[in-house]
Amino acid sequence: MRISVIIVNYNVEYFLEQCLNSVYDALKNVQGEVFVVDNNSIDGSVEMVRRQFPQATLIANKDNVGFSKANNQAMRISKGDYVVLLNPDTVVEEDTFQKCVDFMDKHPEGGGLGVRMIDGKGQFLPESKRGLPTPAVAFYKIFGFSRLFPKSKTFGQYHLGYLDEHETNEVEILSGAFMLMRKEALDKVGLLDEAFFMYGEDIDLSYRIIKGGYKNYYFPETQIIHYKGESTKKSSINYVFVFYRAMVIFAEKHFSQKNAKLFSFFINLAIYFRAGLALLNRFIKRIILPAFDFTIIVLGLYALKQLWSIESIDFPMHVIKYALPGYAITWLITNLYSGAYDTPIKLKSYVTGTLLGTGIILVAYALLPKELQFSRLFILLGALMVLSYYLLSRILLHLTLGKKFDLRGVRNKNFAIVGEPDEVERVKQILKNTANKVSTIHSVSPTQSKSEHDSGVINQLDQIIDIHEIDEVIFCAKNTTAESIINWMSRTATNKVEFKIAQPNSMYLIGSNSIDTAGDLYIMEIDNISTPASKRNKRTFDFILALMLLILLPISVYFFENKGKFIKNCWSVLIGKKSWVGYSYEEKPAHRNLPRIKNGILTPAEERADNENNSLRSKLNLIYARDYSTFTDILIIRKYWRGLDR
Repeated sequence: MRISVIIVNYNVEYFLEQCLNSVYDALKNVQGEVFVVDNNSIDGSVEMVRRQFPQATLIANKDNVGFSKANNQAMRISKGDYVVLLNPDTVVEEDTFQKCVDFMDKHPEGGGLGVRMIDGKGQFLPESKRGLPTPAVAFYKIFGFSRLFPKSKTFGQYHLGYLDEHETNEVEILSGAFMLMRKEALDKVGLLDEAFFMYGEDIDLSYRIIKGGYKNYYFPETQIIHYKGESTKKSSINYVFVFYRAMVIFAEKHFSQKNAKLFSFFINLAIYFRAGLALLNRFIKRIILPAFDFTIIVLGLYALKQLWSIESIDFPMHVIKYALPGYAITWLITNLYSGAYDTPIKLKSYVTGTLLGTGIILVAYALLPKELQFSRLFILLGALMVLSYYLLSRILLHLTLGKKFDLRGVRNKNFAIVGEPDEVERVKQILKNTANKVSTIHSVSPTQSKSEHDSGVINQLDQIIDIHEIDEVIFCAKNTTAESIINWMSRTATNKVEFKIAQPNSMYLIGSNSIDTAGDLYIMEIDNISTPASKRNKRTFDFILALMLLILLPISVYFFENKGKFIKNCWSVLIGKKSWVGYSYEEKPAHRNLPRIKNGILTPAEERADNENNSLRSKLNLIYARDYSTFTDILIIRKYWRGLDR
């Protein structure tokens, strides 16, 4: 047994399937075994492995035991001369394992090895090669010096930016996404330190391999895709805390007490600095445009007031202090709920939002006592001013900034599909059943033989992309080798072109457009429930109903048998832990193709709750996700409100 491949999985079923397909193709050239350690996924990963990869050794944990412990479970029973720790969101070339084993056989001093990694857009990932995060190196990384001077031998040591990405070099730290190690070295230095739950364990083990008298190598003669950001979202606040806390554990373990304390101080400083920066950045991105709009609308209303002043008509103080800001807030909120701040921008959303806000203001105005009423004409002129501002400002943003302010909506895409005719036709059908707007589809032969329907052959892919202005390339894995896919992704990597891979017999296309976001899936269009407007409306409805029920608790609780549970449910929905309506529940739900939502008190399948017809319940869940509206939740609650105490 030459190699043992260990994959720790947590709720990334689609990526895991793709990864395993590539792993077994790569093991055709070298004798090896595969372990999949699942950390209590609920997305159907375990069932998929049992069904499609029965030859793999599956360890299905009942809890999420973390990355280190899960890998150690498999390493302890592995039999290979070499052990590979591999992320589930990766794709390896057909000769990756063979090349790595051959290199390590020729370099007996080698204890560990990492390979060249690219992201889902074909861009080189700098963490393919890393240096030891000493206090100085960590400081340069945390405070941005390594990004400003990536090629510097002083400031660029974290990612060793001064080393050529295409040359084999001795390095200090390997990436846990692909970490090949000599079993003999592991027997000597030990397995992963389980004090690290996630992050930092690869740094710790890499360093221990060097301290054990071995060398670590960066080996770019083979490369892999790593959809970085899928297993864990790197931009989250939780990531900042977990990652840098792992650095503290490493420092306390390996540095002198004096250096460890200094390192710990700077790391803790960095944790709150980066976390605060991330929160501030997120807040500013969300609030800057609405805040600017509110300011302009208020100033506009005060300017409009001057028209009355010209006629020597003074506004009452309560109108100036409360009414004008109130009008502005009302128009802002109604535009928000009409989708005016969602992308892509639609001008009709501003018309709808402004008219709705105007209606609400006029109704509220009519209910006021006569002495507090002032001028309906002012409200109507104000509405005209607000609508004019929104339309003109968005047109200006469209002309100057474009991108997220593009008023043309979702642009039709030009696709190139690399594959044999039968697979190309299958992928075309998938595209037609998704939300994508297709302009043209160009077929590309994966061989040198071109049919009359092909726009060219794979060796002309770069020319096809340029000539036909291709937006997205889809590779059919059934007809195209992983090596060819990865090579062409690297060669044609630009900010313009996106890539997807179509796995054989699967009704989805998989890829990732950014190292900071989760991977993208093209599946049947059933995600109406996950649009920004739907999520916002669902959460607002949940919150308002929960708040009303809690305010009216002395009355509302009277109608339910399980009063304690009813109160608990109201509180859970109010704070966002649950929703009033969610998917039909099972003992261990596996909502394979459904967008994720919070667990519900009620379900779309209330009449079938005790029925064992899981197929029917799955269809009802799918219809709920596809056709969701707030009115759907209202109907379900109105009909089955007696179940709110379960």
